[in-house]
Amino acid sequence: MNTSRRYLVLPMVLAAAAIAPGPGQSATTTAAIPDLSGVWSHPAFPWYEPPASGPGPITNLSRWPEQRPAGAAGSAAQPASTVGISDYDQLVGDYKNPILQPWAAEVVKRYGEMSLKGITFPNPSNQCWPHPVPFIFKQFMTQLIQQPDRITVLYSGGEVRRVRLNAPHASPLKPSWYGDSVGHYEGDTLVIDTIGVMTARPYAMVDLFGTPYTDKLHVVERYRIRDYEEVKDAIERNRKENWLFNGDVWRGQRGKFLQLELTVQDEGVFTAPWSATLTYAPIADPIPETVCAENPHEYYGNKDSNIPRAAKPDF
Repeated sequence: MNTSRRYLVLPMVLAAAAIAPGPGQSATTTAAIPDLSGVWSHPAFPWYEPPASGPGPITNLSRWPEQRPAGAAGSAAQPASTVGISDYDQLVGDYKNPILQPWAAEVVKRYGEMSLKGITFPNPSNQCWPHPVPFIFKQFMTQLIQQPDRITVLYSGGEVRRVRLNAPHASPLKPSWYGDSVGHYEGDTLVIDTIGVMTARPYAMVDLFGTPYTDKLHVVERYRIRDYEEVKDAIERNRKENWLFNGDVWRGQRGKFLQLELTVQDEGVFTAPWSATLTYAPIADPIPETVCAENPHEYYGNKDSNIPRAAKPDF
């Protein structure tokens, strides 16, 4: 797609006006914002692409020897190994990773021991609870709806985030399922800053390994449209680390990609901030409407999931 078509020109009255700065942003005048429209897909489990250097996300100690798409049972159905890609049937987080504080390492270790025993431990996804940021990126399809004062982020699974543009975080801040997200544009990049993700909830974790988070969680997302040459290294890291359950949708794609650069900081859990990328490929299909809790019975555990229940709405 021609680069010039990936920009939305603001009305002339806005083009001449200085847009109010976001957190840490100086006031600037701009005539265009990047066009991030369309539906984008990142079908990989887990989902984080490790960084080229520096601290990265917790990874799986259990591996599958080769890359295969999902079979009829929803698994690559390979024997566990110590080399290869992440084994989705055994989620054994690397609890010895030095970015984990000791108490958090024990949490990850305990979940890994459950998985090694064949126990599918509960998480926001398999219990149909709202996915906190950054667990939300497990939803592998996304669409960003851009408006002058807000971004609405749609995900597969029926989840929705709302981002206020050029605004400060709420004060006082009330924790919520997806946290308080504010954003602004820096040239060709959409920057989203999130704090206030609710901790007083079941399954408060940032990944499939049960890594916890606290009220100090701070997530920064940077979205850009990239060419293949700019993202090919990240795509290769994804291919080597994660299970591509729908096959390799990136292979042969040489058009535009949506790349998310993610930074996660939580002084209550991690010894240092860590980063990752998610490189989304464009797809023609719309995000399907789904209802997670339509059938709450766990076929793998022969019991009902602990789906959310409430006597009255929480909004």
